[in-house]
Amino acid sequence: MALLELKNLHVALEDGTEIVKGVDLAVDLNQVHAVMGPNGSGKSTLAYALMGHPGYVITEGQIFFDGEDVTELAADERAQRGLFLAFQYPHAVPGVTVTSFLRSAINAIRKARAGGADDPVPVPEFRQEILAAMERLRIPRELAQRYLNDGFSGGEKKRVEILQMAMLKPRIAVLDETDSGLDIDALRIIADGVQELVGPEMGALVITHYQRILNHIEPDFVHVFVDGRIVEEGGPELAHKLEAEGYKAYEEAVA
Repeated sequence: MALLELKNLHVALEDGTEIVKGVDLAVDLNQVHAVMGPNGSGKSTLAYALMGHPGYVITEGQIFFDGEDVTELAADERAQRGLFLAFQYPHAVPGVTVTSFLRSAINAIRKARAGGADDPVPVPEFRQEILAAMERLRIPRELAQRYLNDGFSGGEKKRVEILQMAMLKPRIAVLDETDSGLDIDALRIIADGVQELVGPEMGALVITHYQRILNHIEPDFVHVFVDGRIVEEGGPELAHKLEAEGYKAYEEAVA
């Protein structure tokens, strides 16, 4: 069994509108899966449902993580088990610095894994780790003292999302259109950060509309997502086919 498994997953909005219409997917450590589809196909809904967003209702099917059925778990419980979502549009949190946010998030996970007992990360260890991660991701040190995403550029927001990933060390990272709004230099830095983290300790599910991020993150598997369903699967060559031919043939087939 793969670390993350979706079985016949159906997801609806709170008003009952079905968006995801029966998805089967398995993502393991040391793997990069790309979910590619046109705008409005339900890709972000899939990402939010995976993370337990309360605005999306799983009406049928199951989500398994490390063999455990997590379909009914809240977002924080999924995060404690090692699931992570990098947002397409990260929210600003005025009044909370990047450093404070990261320390709080790490300590919350450590507490959950210690059975509810406080187990804060030692300050010198945290400082050493965050400085090393920021250097690798080419994030200016002063950014750590600014309020989270408050007044950040699009590239800065996305880099901080990858910094969170580097610090929280999830087992499966879901990246929801992380490439949107990035120039080529920022895209390369983000992709390099993801590529560096994927390995024996982490797998990734990269959700995207365009092939360009996959020029820098080589996927092991590509899944074409149209009208709430996976309609074709293959290797990295499928991403190049989509770049050349688009989604029109798939959209016409499900219309």
